Amino acid sequence: MWSALGLLFAAVPLIAWAMVARTRQAGPVVGVALLACAGLLVAVQHGWVSASRADAHAVYVPVTGLLIGFGVLLERHQEGPGQGRWVHRRSGAVGLLVAQLALTLCGCALYVLMLAEPSEPPSARDVPKLPPGLTVVSQNSGCGTSNCYRTLVIGSTTGLSPDGIVHALGRPHETCRPNGWLLDRRDLCIGVTASDERVVLYVALNGLFD
Repeated sequence: MWSALGLLFAAVPLIAWAMVARTRQAGPVVGVALLACAGLLVAVQHGWVSASRADAHAVYVPVTGLLIGFGVLLERHQEGPGQGRWVHRRSGAVGLLVAQLALTLCGCALYVLMLAEPSEPPSARDVPKLPPGLTVVSQNSGCGTSNCYRTLVIGSTTGLSPDGIVHALGRPHETCRPNGWLLDRRDLCIGVTASDERVVLYVALNGLFD
């Protein structure tokens, strides 16, 4: 069901453009550009391209809307203002695009609210690659009241002391970045804690409002 809805979502701009396209010059060019965008979105939806699905949907709507607007202006320059049945088709296309935009905005708002408090630990791919000579002795993950975390006890295959391991990791201070690039603005922080006995590398995902 969700796969079919995703395909329908991707097809809306193509349907809208099919309703308003008037020329054999601009029509196919804009159509191919929209088809390429739809193909990329479907690839993200099915996991063939590694990217945030929510971000991809949020970007898809304004990008395809701009492409359609560009196409309409280009055809207007070539053919003049549309008349008669084309005006009705344009109104239908605008209605489709506005409905898609409204659904996207609601979905984005719901997605951000759902992300406000993290519910699962950071992914293993968020753990930085260890320098040569260091190895993971053990690891743990879980969630607290306002964040989720992944911790790794780091050892040395070359006999480094804890201080030497900390130096080799090259992380004297905690560093943070947004967990996503558009909608997910939670802080993903990476740091190191050390004692006389062990060195722990941690990756923590904080709540949105912390």
